Amino acid sequence: MPLNRLRKLNTIDCLWIYVLRILKDGPLHAYALRKAINDRFGFMPGTVTAYKVLYLLSKGGLVSKKQEGRHVIYTITEKGKSSLKGAADFYSDRAKMLK
Repeated sequence: MPLNRLRKLNTIDCLWIYVLRILKDGPLHAYALRKAINDRFGFMPGTVTAYKVLYLLSKGGLVSKKQEGRHVIYTITEKGKSSLKGAADFYSDRAKMLK
């Protein structure tokens, strides 16, 4: 049970990290982003959760968005890349401490 809680805390509850990592590979719309997270990281974010995270990332300047036809396309910003690097460094440091 503790390991399941750890997985949830570090996936769904930290969805922003996975969103930024996928967007680092290139711009996407929300549905494609959810599918990419599932394909790459093995969990499917909820629709509402993904949109809420994208909204907050956009509001915080970590992603930009533009309308292309029926889709809103999200792109990681320099601020988002910096935040992603900070998260990766944090996880790397924690992993070293736990060994």
